[in-house]
Amino acid sequence: MRINSLRLQNFRNYAETRVDFAPDVNVIVGENAQGKTNLLEAVVYLSQGKSNRARSDRELIRFGESEASVAGEVTTRGREFTVEARLAAGKRRRLSVNGVAVGRADELGGVLGTVFFCPEDLYLIRDGAAARRRFMDQSLVQLRPRYAAALAEYNRLYEHKTRILRDSDEHPALLDALPEFNTGLALAGSVLIHYRARFCARLAYYAGIAHRDCSGGREELSLRYETVKTVTDPFADQGVIFEQLMAHQKSHAAAERASRLCLSGPHKDDVAVDIGGENARQFSSQGQTRTAALAFKLAERDVYQEVAQRAPVLLLDDVLSELDPRRQEFVLNRIGGGQVFITCCEEDRLGSLTAGKVLHVDCGRVV
Repeated sequence: MRINSLRLQNFRNYAETRVDFAPDVNVIVGENAQGKTNLLEAVVYLSQGKSNRARSDRELIRFGESEASVAGEVTTRGREFTVEARLAAGKRRRLSVNGVAVGRADELGGVLGTVFFCPEDLYLIRDGAAARRRFMDQSLVQLRPRYAAALAEYNRLYEHKTRILRDSDEHPALLDALPEFNTGLALAGSVLIHYRARFCARLAYYAGIAHRDCSGGREELSLRYETVKTVTDPFADQGVIFEQLMAHQKSHAAAERASRLCLSGPHKDDVAVDIGGENARQFSSQGQTRTAALAFKLAERDVYQEVAQRAPVLLLDDVLSELDPRRQEFVLNRIGGGQVFITCCEEDRLGSLTAGKVLHVDCGRVV
């Protein structure tokens, strides 16, 4: 799986650009705020149908313009694809593969898969549960179309239920609709738990290996998927999980009405991280948490390759500058076997890495 070329028109600070990439390593060099990360963001958009940085598509359109487009020539499973996204202010974005409109963004993942790693991810372990849920969701949406559909349905029902609870004081009759939404949430939630549990199990395996390698075998990393307490076995049949989610909702019904908040469901899930048997979020050093975050992201790539039987495109956005030399070398030694993009301000940070293509970015131009 690789992206061979990228065409941008009015995307971020790029007026009109076409750039060709090497099938192995692509090093994107330039000063800050010149457009290095914007190239990676465009690749992510073609794989997920959304930006990993912007709150809305309008932010992606070049200042002073009303439309933008991103198109990539992609090779997957020995076949050639053209993936395109057209953006327009005030309108819904249009996605297509080989000229055929794509209705759901998750369909892009089967053509182009990406793993994106940025400096903010180095705080993945120290951040709250929402960051680790987002990490699971972004990974699974690319890998499992059924998960993507269930997540969209769960989020839709969650928003509706939240509005019902919020407005129930003024409109008590709204509460009559809660049983229907509770059932829908439990059905969609059982799908989320099913896939999250299995993803975390494989993530724990690969992250454990990566963490041992990076720490020189001195530390053990362990991960544990945490969901609602009534779900005694997240690997159980989805019908069993559904009933357990319904029981959890029932036990929290009074508290939800009193607080006017949706308190029950896998929207509170987390991945517990231990290093050497201790809670990493509370007790680990900065170096330990960075090593664990590295292991998370490299393991994400390994899980993708195991499930999809092909390596995703690995995007490393200025990560090396945030790492000490030992961790830099560790990352560089593990990026083989697929297409990789690395942004940096100075080429000499890449140490022993000599293969690949170097692209220089200056003021929204690849020179």
